[in-house]
Amino acid sequence: MKIEKLTREAFAAFGDVITKEGAHHYPINEGTTERYHDLAQIDVADSHGRPLVSLMEGQPRQFPLKVTTMERHPLGSQAFIPLSKNPYLVLVAPRGEFNPSGLCAFLAEAGQGVNYAKGVWHHALVALDEVSEFIVIDRGGAGSNCEEVQLREPVTISETAL
Repeated sequence: MKIEKLTREAFAAFGDVITKEGAHHYPINEGTTERYHDLAQIDVADSHGRPLVSLMEGQPRQFPLKVTTMERHPLGSQAFIPLSKNPYLVLVAPRGEFNPSGLCAFLAEAGQGVNYAKGVWHHALVALDEVSEFIVIDRGGAGSNCEEVQLREPVTISETAL
């Protein structure tokens, strides 16, 4: 599997890329701050959900990476905003019944976050190089909002795919 560069266009079917590159922006606070506005469609209101803000600390994964499980959140989106300047890997597959042939891999670089749209299959956090911290915005509230699928055959991603 080839790992693609993470861009708004390449990732659009799976959600939003959270970055100031190409974003609508304008000065605020008497011109001392630049606001990069409305970067992701946070979607958590199903079944009276509410936004949750969490801090996650991801341990670095090693190549070759064996993908054995994917997950999705049917009741809300899930945004990952890195606090570290480390690259990380984003693995996704389209909504609907999981199909391993739909797996896509993206390399997120410093300054890029992702917002997985509701129902998009994705792998758990894949930090690279060193421990990395992320702010995560997702859905809290009643109802089951995490479904997992075990792959019949693991998918292996090698470092040469970078």
